[in-house]
Amino acid sequence: MYCCNIIDLYDTGKRTRGGPDKNQGMQVVLDVTDGLRGHNVTCDNFFTSYELSQQLLKRKITMVGTVRKNKPDELPPALLATRVREAFSSKFASTTTLVSYLPKRNKNVVLMSTLHKTAKISDREDRKPAIIRNYNHNKGGVDNLDKVIGTYSCRRMTARLPLVIFYNVIDVSSYNVFVIWNKINPTWMPDKRNKRVFLEQLGKALVTTHIQRRERLPRTAALVKAVRGDESCPDPPEAAAEAGKRRICQFCPQEKD
Repeated sequence: MYCCNIIDLYDTGKRTRGGPDKNQGMQVVLDVTDGLRGHNVTCDNFFTSYELSQQLLKRKITMVGTVRKNKPDELPPALLATRVREAFSSKFASTTTLVSYLPKRNKNVVLMSTLHKTAKISDREDRKPAIIRNYNHNKGGVDNLDKVIGTYSCRRMTARLPLVIFYNVIDVSSYNVFVIWNKINPTWMPDKRNKRVFLEQLGKALVTTHIQRRERLPRTAALVKAVRGDESCPDPPEAAAEAGKRRICQFCPQEKD
């Protein structure tokens, strides 16, 4: 598992378009999948739409996702009817492969797919369509990512949204680096909980240069010259008195009132 285009995801919907955002869910998917070809996208009912499926097909990307049942313009009425159907039954529509599945009586789930071309149903007791089994297999990507980055996280309590986003970017980036490192070095600590060790070493590597740089307090060139006597005070008290201002100079000794 690997997280891709997280910065684009945060940026989507914040651009100025001269009015309220429309089809924001579709825009998120199109932005995140920009540059991909030959992949399949799994999304929930906030993102899924017929227009999105056609836009993705132009990029040679298929889609599987649940559909909100309050979209009558995209769903045939036969898929929404549930009273005359028995549990574990499925109805298919050939246009972009829609399926309506009843996990129990009077409750159906509608999915749209451009990946599946046939009305294939499993021979298990629940008789789930292949579309639903594919969706269930891939839908947990975001939840799994939240789980793995939540084990070791740099997040802290804060009421500032930019910091919340920054912490999440650091956590996800660290996990991505861990995935790449294990791919390049498959023999590195194979029998241990290497994620904690990797993050510990990564954190030390990130702060070591800053610690070394701050071993001595930084001093400005003007302060060094003034202490050495190479340069006079840039703003002597006499000049400040003539100007009618009271200033405190960091080089001149201060007199107590």
